[in-house]
Amino acid sequence: MSDIVKDFNSYRSKMNEVLLSKDNLVLKRLFNLDANTYAPGALDGKTKEMLGLVASMVLRCDDCIKYHLEKCHQAGTTTEQVYEIFAVANIVGGTIVIPHTRRAAEFWEALQKL
Repeated sequence: MSDIVKDFNSYRSKMNEVLLSKDNLVLKRLFNLDANTYAPGALDGKTKEMLGLVASMVLRCDDCIKYHLEKCHQAGTTTEQVYEIFAVANIVGGTIVIPHTRRAAEFWEALQKL
């Protein structure tokens, strides 16, 4: 696995364990709500992940972008689709999103090598 993907997943898992180990009911409910939000419903899971990716890019959250990119990759999103998502995010979010798009492209390239 690519180092950039492995490092991200390792850190995310480790810190999620720390957060959830503190037995905070609100955090546990938030994590559960997040997981349930992306479950298939009227919209399929892939579509929801693509929406999550756009929102994460507009909000400029690099960790969220990586998370949703990996989920999109797992759901079979194509490179062409990802770059259309990038385009929508940049139109909605403005040019301040460009640095996040660069990092997203780097992470997507790493995912393609898996």
